[in-house]
Amino acid sequence: MSIIEHGVLEDYLVRTRWFAGKSRPFQVTEVRALAELPGGGERPDVGVYLVTVSYSDDEGGSELYQVPLARYVEHQDRIGHAFVGSIEGAGEARHLYDAVHDREAMALWLDGFVAAERDGKTVIDGLRFERVPDSDALDPELRASTMSGEQSNSSIRFDDTAIMKVFRKVSPGLNPDIEIHEELTRGGSEHIADLYGWIEAEVDGEVVQLAMLQEFLRTAADGFELATGSVRTLLADPTQSVEESGGDFAGEAARLGAAMAEVHASLRDRFPDERRGSDATAALARAMSDRLDRALPVVPELEQYAEPLRAAYRAVAALGGIDVQRVHGDLHLGQTLRTAHGWRIVDFEGEPGRPFHERALPDSPWRDVAGMLRSFDYAPGVVEMSQGGADDDEQELRHARGREWSQRARQHFLDAYIDALGQRDDHAVADHRVLLDAYVADKAVYEAVYEKRNRPTWTAIPLAALAAVGR
Repeated sequence: MSIIEHGVLEDYLVRTRWFAGKSRPFQVTEVRALAELPGGGERPDVGVYLVTVSYSDDEGGSELYQVPLARYVEHQDRIGHAFVGSIEGAGEARHLYDAVHDREAMALWLDGFVAAERDGKTVIDGLRFERVPDSDALDPELRASTMSGEQSNSSIRFDDTAIMKVFRKVSPGLNPDIEIHEELTRGGSEHIADLYGWIEAEVDGEVVQLAMLQEFLRTAADGFELATGSVRTLLADPTQSVEESGGDFAGEAARLGAAMAEVHASLRDRFPDERRGSDATAALARAMSDRLDRALPVVPELEQYAEPLRAAYRAVAALGGIDVQRVHGDLHLGQTLRTAHGWRIVDFEGEPGRPFHERALPDSPWRDVAGMLRSFDYAPGVVEMSQGGADDDEQELRHARGREWSQRARQHFLDAYIDALGQRDDHAVADHRVLLDAYVADKAVYEAVYEKRNRPTWTAIPLAALAAVGR
């Protein structure tokens, strides 16, 4: 493969949505050729590169990104938006394009998965294409198209059959998104998109997982978009109650709660779970308190809520124990899809900023529940902030209706989740409430820091939730 100048990749990285370091001073310090996928006919040759980005700010550190590049002799106007740069090789110029945006290039990835169907795997120049046993056969003529809206990865749809997620920021080890989807697919879970296969390579003696292929859910709608659409319907005439408006989300929230409980039960069946003692609850409380300490200098407005928050964390420390298992780890409405056959939970990658080994650690399922409850709170907050033109009385009425929408959705989700667990005895409910209240508060503190740094005008959403802590 030809050598690519670091500056060419630096210029391209800042134009992408998935590069996380655009706001930091960085340099490309290494470009490693990982594999070569040979083309032919209309298809280009494709080189798969691992790009090391190093940062020169106080935080420092480095990150590894996957950049597959299609090479053409002639410029390709149809994918001009994905042009990376040009290089000299074999006496003539080659024009480089991000292969994820090129349907002809992506056909090479599909070929690899088709070839793996017979034996469960195939290897192309070091790239291992793995297939899940008994997964659906793929038509090699499926047409690829890049999906928009992805932030940290890139997704490619193969007609209405499959969707491939290409991981951009990669690390050695098992990606939880692949690991969990494989186990839940083998276990027959009805609330995920089945995993068809994945791609991995060995780098310096360690496995790096590069992409995953899943069932494409034809009728799927994004959960957060459905929720905000429901709120907009409600607020179009805020004189009506939530139940009267046609914008009530309580029924969908209940169905989602039951689906989440079933996914948690499947995770307990497929992965180890355990009961941990008071040392674990004390450690959890300390971690929450430490996060609050780190958040206070960033969001000074948190100070007025600090004591009720610490009281909630002390209540966790006083618990006799905690049940832990594999969880989603980054659950919110945007990680759900509503299909004609019910709710599906997606993106089990966990918190993107944490290393894989931390994301795989057992945790309380109430962390996932708290994330969803916070998302139900965000939906009306986001809609209200996007609307204007009302007088003070109407704004106040809209806000009241938004709170009512959120409270109903949260309660129906939680009731359905607890009913599905079958744990309604008073002692269990009391312990769960302590954990849930603390996890919700901890999540809101995290949100306040995020919003302060990225969307300052949205900081009011988590702060409003924290005002209710301890009441």
